[in-house]
Order: sequence, then C-alpha cells, then structure tokens
Amino acid sequence: MTWERLLMDAGLSEREVNTVMVLSSTPNMKASEIAKKIGTTRLDAYNSLERLQRTGIVTSTADRPMRFSSPSINEVVSHLIEINKEQLSRMEESYGNLIAGKETSSFEQERVSDEPKFAVLKERVHILKRVEKMAEDAEESLTLVLGKFGILQLCRNPALAEVNSAAERGIVIRVLAQLDRRTTRFYGELNDLIEIKHSDDLDAQGAVVDSSEVIQYLNMEENPVGRGKEDAALFVESETFAESQLNLIDAIWEEAIPFETASKRFTEKKIVDPLKLTLDSMSFLERIREVLEIKDNLPETDTPFNPDAFMASGLEVSEARRELESGGVQSLSAFGIDLTSLLRQVGNRIGQELAFSLKDIDGNIEFLNEMMDWWEYAGLGKLSYDLDPDFHIKVELSNSSSDSESLPLWSLDDGIIEGALTERYTPESGVLVSRVESEDEEEFCRYKLIISQ
Repeated sequence: MTWERLLMDAGLSEREVNTVMVLSSTPNMKASEIAKKIGTTRLDAYNSLERLQRTGIVTSTADRPMRFSSPSINEVVSHLIEINKEQLSRMEESYGNLIAGKETSSFEQERVSDEPKFAVLKERVHILKRVEKMAEDAEESLTLVLGKFGILQLCRNPALAEVNSAAERGIVIRVLAQLDRRTTRFYGELNDLIEIKHSDDLDAQGAVVDSSEVIQYLNMEENPVGRGKEDAALFVESETFAESQLNLIDAIWEEAIPFETASKRFTEKKIVDPLKLTLDSMSFLERIREVLEIKDNLPETDTPFNPDAFMASGLEVSEARRELESGGVQSLSAFGIDLTSLLRQVGNRIGQELAFSLKDIDGNIEFLNEMMDWWEYAGLGKLSYDLDPDFHIKVELSNSSSDSESLPLWSLDDGIIEGALTERYTPESGVLVSRVESEDEEEFCRYKLIISQ
C-alpha cells in the first residue's frame, strides 16, 4: 500500500492527498506554487488548503503572499488516525447509548459541536465566496459588517445575489456600515427586506451567520476598488466566538443610525441624525429624594402589607412637588438637568450642521468669513479674528446674562461656534482648536486656531 492510498483511506480527497505530499517534502509554499505542482487552479488549491487547515494538517503564515506548510507524512497519518479514533469512539458511545435506550448527554453534544475550527482566507474573491456560502446556508440570520467600502466589493460579486436571495426566503439580514458619499447609491442594490444602519466609528469588515460562523477581515487593500489580492480574513467556526462577536455588533447597532436618516447627509446635504443629549452622572433616585424632601430610607427587606397606607399613598401631593410644578424650566436643575450643558450640546449640533452646509468652501479664511457672516446675520453677536499672539476668533455674545431666572441662551450661541469649528477642523485636518475664557468685559471668549503649515 502506498502513502497516497493510506491518506485517501483516512478520508482525504485526491487533490488534498497531492497537496499534503507536496507540502510534506517542500514547506513554506505559496498557493500558486502548490496549484502548479499538483496541476490544478489556484482557487481549487485554496479550497483544499482551507479544509486541510481546518483539520489541523496544514499551517499557514500571515505573510503576503501567504505560505503553507505540512508536517511529515508519518505525522500526518498519525494525526488522521487520532481524528478517526476519536470519531469512532464517539460513534461507539452513541451506538451504545442508543442500544441501551439512552441519549447522548447535551453537554457532550455541545462540547463536540462547539470545538472551534479556524481557517485563513486569502484574496477578496475567496473571502466573498465564503460570504456567498454563508448566505446560501443561513437558517436564521446573517449580519454583514461592510465598513466604509465593503458595499462596493459586495455589489461587484455574485455574493450579492445570494444575500438578496436569503432575505427573500425569510433570513433576517442586517448590514452595518460607514456611509460615504461615493457608496450611498450602491445600497439600493440590496433587497428592501435588509435593514441597514450607519456608524461613524466603524471601519471593519466581516460577517456572522446563525451564531455559528464568523469572518473577520485581517487585512484590506488601501484601494477600495482594487482586486483585493492583498485582502486576508480569518474564518472561525465556533458558537462561543460567534455569540461574542454578535454581542459587540449589537452594542454598535443599538447606537447606529438608520440608513434613511444617515443618507440624507449625501442625498439632501443635511444632518438629520438623532441628537442624543448627555446629563451629568449621578443617582437620579437620590436626587429626587432630596428634592421631594423624603427622609425615610428605602426598606432593605419586605415589610408587612398595610392596606390603609397603600390606599392613602396616591391621594396626597407633597408641598415640595407643588413648588416644582410652579417653578418653570429652571426647576429642571433640581433634578440634575443642567440647561447650560443641554443648550451647549444643542448649539454644537447646530454648528455641526452649519459647517456641513459650508463644507464645499475650501480655504480656511474663506470658511471663517462665511461662518462669521452667518453668525452676525442671525443676530448671535459679533465675531472677529486677530493674529496676536496667535490666530484666534473673538466672540461677543448678544446676551450672556448670568441671571439664574433667564434661559441661558448664551450657552446655545457659544455651542454653535464651538460645534462649527470642531466639525470643520477634525484632528486630521492639521488645525488645532482650543477655547479660552476671556477676562475682557466686551469679549466673552476666544477660540485659538493653530494652523499647521
């Protein structure tokens, strides 16, 4: 009997046997070299290498291009014998349990089914081929993480048709991406049943199917419309890992913005994303107990039921509660709701929208002039800039009253310019923006802009 016959009897295909025979004598080979040696295509060679990796026979490096190796034939056969022994042992145990009228323990079933399997996928065409198969085999759900340009790659591959087909047959499909003006229109090629959301902070790519299999990109070509020869991804078959990935995706999904809303930035040139305001951190239960002058502590254990007290509890309104009702918007501060902070956050959003509307103005000085013109036209005060000691914008607000009974609109105004500048000048822009309180009575504050050459 030959080694080839022995390997085939152990369960390997002819192409896999030829691959092992080549690698056992010549390690660290590229897939193209292996394909040439065994007389097959590179795609077929990759498919064989992937299965051999999943069974633990072949190892690979993360180099570019990836290189593959195999232990000696003796070690390969020994490894396959151990695998077959384990499979035979499980079959014998299951057979014995069936004869004895017993069922295999759920713990043993879970242990066997969730043994993780790993494979490295090289080149975009092979990664998307796996995505296509995941969509084809999906039974419940498929989540695609497309980053910034993944939709371009999906729409240029047969995987798109399989994803749409899965949606039509009832598979729940979600797409989490980072929209870009160059890619927004391509999402129209997805089936209407697919839910799409946008996240500003997401640039990764991958996929999760049925809480069982995961694709996670390890490397992507810088050119999003290239052929993806340098792309590489890790394929993991493990329920535990898949569930942890889904938990992470779900956390981002909860905060992400629906496609219809996010796409308005590029279709209507408007920012209409939901505005989420932040309140100060505190125990709001303790705060309201203080406001309503509740002295009694909450019981640590169950107390005897008193029907009279239960019936009377909803009949009285405390004097402190009545005072709050008549206190107007300023009473909000009693609950820890700082109007100054909230109005500044609203102002930030208005400023962001203003900067977005002026985004086509290239020059820094030209942008600042247009922003100042709008500011004064809106009657928010006066803005001017000076070069001494650094380039800065001087802010004079129309009303910065510190009267505790007044609505602090000065905070809204100041938030607008802050939002406009921080939206325009991101950390990557080469312009550092800082806000400085002013001691000058006529000058409310100033924003210093350090512009790198």
